[in-house]
Amino acid sequence: QVQLAESGGGSVQAGDSLRLSCVASGNPATIGYAAWFRQAPGNQREGIVSFNTRTSSTVYADSVKGRFTFSRDIAKGTHTLFLQMNSLKPEDTAIYYCATNPRVRMIDDDLLLPTSYNYWGQGTQVTVSS
Repeated sequence: QVQLAESGGGSVQAGDSLRLSCVASGNPATIGYAAWFRQAPGNQREGIVSFNTRTSSTVYADSVKGRFTFSRDIAKGTHTLFLQMNSLKPEDTAIYYCATNPRVRMIDDDLLLPTSYNYWGQGTQVTVSS
């Protein structure tokens, strides 16, 4: 099992940047895919980036491509996922979640689906004002 804990959310102005963190504990060596999702009030949960830990392949949703960047730190004793968010817009306002699964491979159509991921953090709020 993997436990996930996000941090780094906050309230910013349009055009600002934020970096979200997600610490993975438990058994992070089993992570096959890691992803970030977001959910705005009244909206479905949206997948915004998926990362294949075996190939380092990264897929971004069109809504964040070119503005958001996924990275991770797997230095000894740590396993932390990051989401660098630049040029933030009011429509980026949402609760942001990290998620993982232990899968070896996934088809492209499944990479950004919430149902593809087993483990979830509690979420961190990001609010962007104009």
